[in-house]
Amino acid sequence: MPQRHFLLYKPYGYLSQFTSEFEREQRKKRFLGELHHFPAGTMAIGRLDEHSEGLLLLTTDGQISAQVRGKDIEKEYYAQLDGLITDEAVARLQAGVEIGLRAVRYQTLPCQVRRLPEAPTLPPRGRRIRSDRHGPTSWVSITVTEGKFRQVRKMTAAAGFPTLRLVRVRIGEITLGELQPGQVREVADLLLPAGPAAS
Repeated sequence: MPQRHFLLYKPYGYLSQFTSEFEREQRKKRFLGELHHFPAGTMAIGRLDEHSEGLLLLTTDGQISAQVRGKDIEKEYYAQLDGLITDEAVARLQAGVEIGLRAVRYQTLPCQVRRLPEAPTLPPRGRRIRSDRHGPTSWVSITVTEGKFRQVRKMTAAAGFPTLRLVRVRIGEITLGELQPGQVREVADLLLPAGPAAS
């Protein structure tokens, strides 16, 4: 049987899995299988947490899954931050910050960070971020080559600017494009050449 591959815009409020071993979670949470009838053996490559959105790759090919999770593939995120991010905070993120991972401290690798001059064009999230009266927000692009648990959120919080909305827009050279939340597109293959090393 040929391997099959899918691009998905994971919406806010969904878990990046098809089921749960916990009965209560199975009843109360939303899962990828509600969005599309995927073939048996389909796996999500990496994860986006429940409150994050954007590009998720799925495949029946375990070798491709391992490749994408490796440190040669760039993952780019658009993050809406609480407050107007400073040059100092951008520099800190670029150099790497210390975050907590399972009760230990971890120093993130250097990464690419750029301030976005205006809010990117994205579909509505479905749940309001927060009222504008709570202060201004800013948007950044963050490109990493690792994928620790809730890493980008922890990074921006460590730099003093918590993430309010997080959307993954690119994995390698595959982009979110015109996909809308919940939309699935089957592709013939997943070509994921390594991006340039972060400086």
